[in-house]
Amino acid sequence: MLIRKPSDIKSSEITPERTYLNRRALLQAAGFAGAGTLLSDALAADDAIPAKYQRLAGVRKSPFSTTEAPNKFEEITGYNNFYEFGTGKDDPAAASGRFRPKPWKVKVDGEAEVTGTFDYDSIVKPHVLEERIYRFRCVEAWSMIVPWVGIPLGDVLKRYKPTSKARYVAFETVVRPEEMPGQKYPVLDWPYVEGLTMAEAMHPLTLLVVGVYGVELPNQNGAPLRLMVPWKYGFKSIKSIVRISFTEQQPPTTWNLAAPGEYGFYANVNPKVDHPRWSQASERRVSSGLGSLFAARQPTLPFNGYADQVASLYKGLDLVRNF
Repeated sequence: MLIRKPSDIKSSEITPERTYLNRRALLQAAGFAGAGTLLSDALAADDAIPAKYQRLAGVRKSPFSTTEAPNKFEEITGYNNFYEFGTGKDDPAAASGRFRPKPWKVKVDGEAEVTGTFDYDSIVKPHVLEERIYRFRCVEAWSMIVPWVGIPLGDVLKRYKPTSKARYVAFETVVRPEEMPGQKYPVLDWPYVEGLTMAEAMHPLTLLVVGVYGVELPNQNGAPLRLMVPWKYGFKSIKSIVRISFTEQQPPTTWNLAAPGEYGFYANVNPKVDHPRWSQASERRVSSGLGSLFAARQPTLPFNGYADQVASLYKGLDLVRNF
């Protein structure tokens, strides 16, 4: 139950750019990703990355990446929505120092043959890590270009052998109010929960993220495991995941519960469907250049530029009513 909703409560987002010509090409590319070249020296050697962040080994570039220049590490880690640490954009960086992402375990349950509680290494280590430079699009109409490091979520989910009854995948964030001070206040109904259709979860663009800029994921960005669904608004990309559930029924989602008239289950980037309190037709890129927090506005792309790849997932679905 939502107890309090300040007027500034919104949600974060992330999103990529147009890449391959169709879903078949994406699937072929996904199979080839593990044989790609090593993470670019320009990203891996970013001198603005604090030494405290551990470098991730064996990261390979993915063909899904945009060619746009990424935002700086300090921008990506300093301007965030993560209400578990506070509602201000700088709260997550300032208040997440006590959060401990290691050791980490994830419960897998529901409509699957393989269930149980699994540690971080058993989830991540069997897979090749990929660097994917995606556009990050927030429902509040700001965006970034982010070099995420992760694993195709579908590759992870297949290992748990979901049954024919699994039509959705639900996710849950950890609850640790002593380490996540925002959870001491009833801003949202904790824990944060999200969900995808099985088709969305298995799509090759959907990423289980473990790092950024070639290093381990910072606390304020959702350490140690977060979701990245690049054609959706950022609040769908749940952070600090401790539970994955395969369900037959559509699962509840935090922002839809908090404000159903403002935040829908699907949350696809759609410039033709405005948020009740602002337009989604354009976006502002976060930038520390020229003495301004934001660059000039630019048009919002349908599905954040991935319409060719993902629009078929929603064939016959009214994307105005199912926002």
